[in-house]
Amino acid sequence: MRKPLIMLLTILFSMSVLAGCTPSGSNSQASGREPNLEVSFDKGDSLKSAFDDTHVDGMKGVLENEHLRLFMDEATGGIAVKNQSDGTVWYSNPLEREADALASGDNKDLLSAQIKLDFYNYLGQVSSVNSYTDSVANKQMKMEQTPEGVKVFYQFGTTAKTAEDLPMKVSKERFEEKIMSKMDKTGLRTMKIAYTLDEEKGVYTRNDEALKGLQLERTLKGFEKAGYTEEDLQQDIAENHLSQTKPVPRIFQLSIEYSLDGDQLVVKVPTADIRYPADYPINDISVLSFFGAGGHNEQGSLFVPDGSGALIHFNNGKTKYPAYKQAVYGKDGATETTDAYAQQQEIKLPVFGLIRKEGALLGIIEQGAPFATINADTSGRVNSYNYVYPSFTLIAKGDITLTASDQNRTLPRFQQEVPKTDYVIRYAFLSGTDASYQGMARYYQNYLTDHGGLPEAQKAEALVNTPFYLEMVGGITKTKHVFGIPYRSLEPLTTFEDAQTVLEQMKQRGIGNIMLKYAGWFNRGLDHKVPDQLSVDKALGGSKGLNRLVAFAKEQGVQLFPDVALLKANQTSGFKINQKASRMLSEIPAAVYPYNMALNRRDRTRTPSYIISPERVGGYVDATLKGMKPFHTGGIALRDLADELNSDFRKNHEVDRAESEQISIQSLDRISKQSLRILADGGNAYALPYLSDITDAPMSSSRFKLEDEEIPFYPMVVRGYVNYTGKPYNLSTYTNSKQYILKSLEYGSGVYYEWIYEPNHKVKDTEFDDLYAVNYEQWINQAAEMYLEVNGVLKNVQNQRLTGHEKLADGVYKSTYENGVYVVVNYNRTAVLAEGRTIEAESYITGGEQF
Repeated sequence: MRKPLIMLLTILFSMSVLAGCTPSGSNSQASGREPNLEVSFDKGDSLKSAFDDTHVDGMKGVLENEHLRLFMDEATGGIAVKNQSDGTVWYSNPLEREADALASGDNKDLLSAQIKLDFYNYLGQVSSVNSYTDSVANKQMKMEQTPEGVKVFYQFGTTAKTAEDLPMKVSKERFEEKIMSKMDKTGLRTMKIAYTLDEEKGVYTRNDEALKGLQLERTLKGFEKAGYTEEDLQQDIAENHLSQTKPVPRIFQLSIEYSLDGDQLVVKVPTADIRYPADYPINDISVLSFFGAGGHNEQGSLFVPDGSGALIHFNNGKTKYPAYKQAVYGKDGATETTDAYAQQQEIKLPVFGLIRKEGALLGIIEQGAPFATINADTSGRVNSYNYVYPSFTLIAKGDITLTASDQNRTLPRFQQEVPKTDYVIRYAFLSGTDASYQGMARYYQNYLTDHGGLPEAQKAEALVNTPFYLEMVGGITKTKHVFGIPYRSLEPLTTFEDAQTVLEQMKQRGIGNIMLKYAGWFNRGLDHKVPDQLSVDKALGGSKGLNRLVAFAKEQGVQLFPDVALLKANQTSGFKINQKASRMLSEIPAAVYPYNMALNRRDRTRTPSYIISPERVGGYVDATLKGMKPFHTGGIALRDLADELNSDFRKNHEVDRAESEQISIQSLDRISKQSLRILADGGNAYALPYLSDITDAPMSSSRFKLEDEEIPFYPMVVRGYVNYTGKPYNLSTYTNSKQYILKSLEYGSGVYYEWIYEPNHKVKDTEFDDLYAVNYEQWINQAAEMYLEVNGVLKNVQNQRLTGHEKLADGVYKSTYENGVYVVVNYNRTAVLAEGRTIEAESYITGGEQF
């Protein structure tokens, strides 16, 4: 054997211990929360009935208030909720599931389950168990009433012995003395089938092929009758030099709690009750997958919060396309390892829903959203139902690849600790006109305002100019040469004086209510060094130039938002990567490579950014506020703090995504207390209470093949509380300004451009070639025309909520605002008749009191 291969095998053995790849799992990276094998499932007291209701057969009424009634099925763990306002009943599991001809095997069993667990083995392979097959069927479920409601405890798997509890080999003398001598004729026959004698070696060897079913049961009873103990097993293992270890029972335990809170059902999976062996860390927990599911002969829609929002219509026949599966708040930068770049929208709001003829169900993830994934599918793939539900990641997995010469192997490495949060979902049951995506948006908006999830409502005024959002890029770093020697230099694209010139020209063209996001102004440009201290770039005009711009902006009524990145280190100068960057599960610093538009993937030939450990973010926030204070800008633009959520898997010092969320919230709170107006990219739900403006807000869905309809759910939730816009028009996928105008009117969003003062060729052959069409002179006249048209409508509804939205025909949509003003847009290239009026191609009509 060659030396490199020997070295590799040695390393692999060592790493297998570190990565938890030994069957014993004693050194698994996942810490494990060992199950309590002493739990008794003996039949105790049944649940007490709280009321009588004959509308729900086979279930006991256990909890009620003026809005809802909760029923429990003591045999299966299923629940039903009755909405007292309209009498509709919502079941956790489909009533007709046994008659589903499409579902079979595990998919059939899942229809009767309330919980599904996906777990890893020591090789990182995923298997699953569910509460019906692995708990209820084994009579390992128990219920108890609590002061709040009902708690259901599940145990998945059993402690029943297997062939692995029998010795692989036993010496002839010892086997005959210890076992055979204690057997009757039937027992002797059983043992001769279970073990084969090797006369030459003088040893009995276990016959695994025979040890199944009744034969295994008889053999285990025979060993027990013979008085064979754990000490005997260890003695046989030692005497025969066996690699055998006592098998760890693959047992999982968790509970689910149900309670009523006003018109909401509260479902909680407490992490304190989640137990699993270290050898089998739990990956995902799926909760109430079929709650309210619609059948193959029903009409309705699934609501998913993809970007602005989308509907998946029941029974749409799209079974050849993947099921919907999307992480709340996007990917975790400390787990993202693929180079492939998916240009899709992200989930900003932790909600989901289901609309049926008799009513609608809205799910709000109240705790555990950073670990949540929204899943949805229609009938015809694995069963006959249409359903949407959340799942939650408990333990994440990474990979370590070891290489020596031409030999390599990939080993799993698991997250050490479970998240420090419970998983809580609130379900609301909507009736009448509220049983729609519009009603869901109103309900969620009210929920957020009641729980401090939105800022104070803006003063609703008519005839106030709608915002025009402008991002101007100050400077970028560029590679230059002196005597053939390369060096990095700051290239000014828009000095502070240039910015004033552009603003003056915008004012001359009638553009008002300008929100100026000024990026690339300190610490060496757009990809600035981490803000441990701020130094205004002299090439742009330095501190004096910035002060003059601030004064000019205030004089002209322009709101200035100097831009800063707080979650990524875009330059490594002054940034100690090993100390301050988040670590992936492979222990490698989490790097983010730039996107190459030509390749449609991450480009590893370019310089990466690094994810800053969440623990370091607070220090950078304080330094940023200190550095900006002398300039009195009145605003700040946050490039990533409201848009990204990252972990740090540093060994023995992990920061999970829920902790990261809290750090972001605390940072946003500190910034807002400095009387700074906050403009932010993205706008995740936890950031909304602190924001005045959002850029890059979701103005569309990802348009996955399974989806049928795009809806403005996000705008309907935030409008009237936070101003927003989508991507800059000149860097968007829009090739037609008319379509952009129609989207702004339909979704109530401001106009947005990104510009530089210098010619476009200044960014050529730099790492900022995505700024390919940003010279202001090319766009300013078109921008003025676009703004004047959009503002001519939206100034009548400034700060008004978007209260109504409906599809009138293909490509024709009506949006209604709080004061009664409405806009009907026609995206088609032909005229249409709507609201009794003709709407020309790619045009719109307005109505309401203001018109």
